[in-house]
Amino acid sequence: MKNAYEVRNPDRALSPCTGMTRAHYVDCARHLLERAFRHVRSIHTPFAFPVVPGKTYPRPDDPPWRWRAFEFEALERTLTLAGPLMHLEPEVEIGGIRLREYYGHQLYTALTPGHSNSLPLPEDLPDATYQFTCEFGGLFKTLLLLPDIIWPYYTREQQDAMAQTISKWAHHRTTQNNWRIFNIMALSFLRKNGYAIDDELLRSHLLWVVSYHSGSGWYLEQTYNYYTISLFVVYGTIWARTFGDRHYPGIAAAIENSARELMKTYPRFFARNGFMNMWARSICYRTWISGGFPISFLLRGEAPLDPGWARRLCSGSILQFVTREDFYENDIPSLGFYGHREFVIQNYSCPASPFLMFLPFLCLALPDDSPFWTAVENEGFWESLDGRARVSILEEPGLALVNYGSSGTSEILPGKVYYQDPNYSKLAFNTHFPWEDHDPQGGTSMEYSFRSLDPRDVRGDDVNFYLTGLALRNAPESSAGYTTSQSMLYNGTRGGVIYRQAILRQPPNNGVGYIIDLADIVLPNGILRVDRSRLAFEHRLTLGHYGLPHENGVRAAVTRFERPDCRGITASIPGRRLALIAYGGWDSLDARIHRGCSAEAEESTVLFARRQRMAKNPAMELMITALLHRTDDSPWSKEELSPVASIELLEISASFSPLGARITLRSGECFEVDFAGIDGRKSC
Repeated sequence: MKNAYEVRNPDRALSPCTGMTRAHYVDCARHLLERAFRHVRSIHTPFAFPVVPGKTYPRPDDPPWRWRAFEFEALERTLTLAGPLMHLEPEVEIGGIRLREYYGHQLYTALTPGHSNSLPLPEDLPDATYQFTCEFGGLFKTLLLLPDIIWPYYTREQQDAMAQTISKWAHHRTTQNNWRIFNIMALSFLRKNGYAIDDELLRSHLLWVVSYHSGSGWYLEQTYNYYTISLFVVYGTIWARTFGDRHYPGIAAAIENSARELMKTYPRFFARNGFMNMWARSICYRTWISGGFPISFLLRGEAPLDPGWARRLCSGSILQFVTREDFYENDIPSLGFYGHREFVIQNYSCPASPFLMFLPFLCLALPDDSPFWTAVENEGFWESLDGRARVSILEEPGLALVNYGSSGTSEILPGKVYYQDPNYSKLAFNTHFPWEDHDPQGGTSMEYSFRSLDPRDVRGDDVNFYLTGLALRNAPESSAGYTTSQSMLYNGTRGGVIYRQAILRQPPNNGVGYIIDLADIVLPNGILRVDRSRLAFEHRLTLGHYGLPHENGVRAAVTRFERPDCRGITASIPGRRLALIAYGGWDSLDARIHRGCSAEAEESTVLFARRQRMAKNPAMELMITALLHRTDDSPWSKEELSPVASIELLEISASFSPLGARITLRSGECFEVDFAGIDGRKSC
């Protein structure tokens, strides 16, 4: 049976871009739940989605509590869709099962002892943090926003029995950053419903959460990521409106203020058609970041977003996935971005985890007459971009956002990445060219891939280059393959140039010998890289472009060209084209077919530049490369493939920094790349 959702009877008057109205959101929610309930026999059977082999849980040898978490996660996360439907229609049925009866029964048996799906209590487990805390946060986020759907249908005796389990988990140990929000939700739900809690613990969690705000609406995580939007802003705003305004007005105001700050740039993370970017961890949650669109209409006073544009982007991001047949596995959202891909998921996920992506369906809690529903769809600033690119700099999280009027795509250029992780450390992330996994053979997409050829590494001796003669964790095989940057630093923006640094080895060796100073100049259809190599020892290096998936097994068409001032290589598949142009610092250009690296297909083509430097003390060099993209089938024009009019290399810049450049584009714009003081501007 076909799983992909279709927008039937689209309303092109109200929603000229997507056809989606409130009725279509209801229809889509039913469509998704009908597939989920194929795995439920009656109100007495918990969700038991087929276990997916691989890194996710549960595993056959997992303890019983892990299987209870597996069931509870499915119950809670499918409520993201079921809750809004019950709010609109209390007697709604899916597959002949009344949702209120099903969720009411399953929650009661899960939260009271003595049932096959009863949750363990914290005192029955080793002292640690558990998935249950996370799911309690999601559950009570929904029940705080939609108090009418389940809780009032229990007797007081049933509520009291459930509250004992809720209280024990609400007061239990949590971990740093976003997890505190889960305890906040559970504690607040209890207090709102008349149960005693540790008020000082709740206040402490709240103050910790507010302390993580770094600026521009962004909150510190392991590194900056979508959790800012989906948890700190979405959950935080729900908490503020349903509980915080009354009991902690100052803290609620602080959360409100940060949410409004975030909304100033929030839509710029999305493509013109609403596509969201495959960036950061928890990729299988996908459109959970789109939950910020309806939640923005819960903020006090005038909503910070254009309602027609907000709904257009929200709907577009949902349609990006639910309309694709490869999005579904076992009738439910796959563990991946589009189809199942092991390399994009984490071991804390299970088959039900992707249902968190349906946070934007909380829009059904907004009244019929909300501007979110009544405004005519529009495309915001995209309508005025024409062929230009718009750049937004978020200094605090170290993010540069680029919206390309020529292609309708959006990019994220990350700048504060603490560790080696392709979820974060790519040079750029594009809404229409999802990132690819690392290839240890080189040519990894949108990365500098580095392989040491230093004989001390190859032999496996004296890794730290101290005069000891000792080998310190320096096995020769560690240098046999290519590696990517182990951290990314943000160094500010000057004169229209975005400065960052890719650090290819961790301390103590990252200060002088393994740095690539990055300088990004945004073009109308891509990025001009003017990067300074400070790789002090023998090495090989590749720079990859985005990958092009082999749709239906058809490989990308690759062509090459050479001119007096540059050489180039292009690749194309239906609807997408890439070009890589090297102006200096590279030995050759090539294309590699990768297998098992793409989020969209089993095979993909990646264009890349390569170089090898075998001098014992390689010179600093500028690596000047244009990485261009298109989202149509028109051939590249000569002008598009010649974005640079002239390059003047500067041995010493006007500010006395070595190796810069003065770049004049074909458009007449001039940029000076000057790395002066870049090490003193490191920000991570």
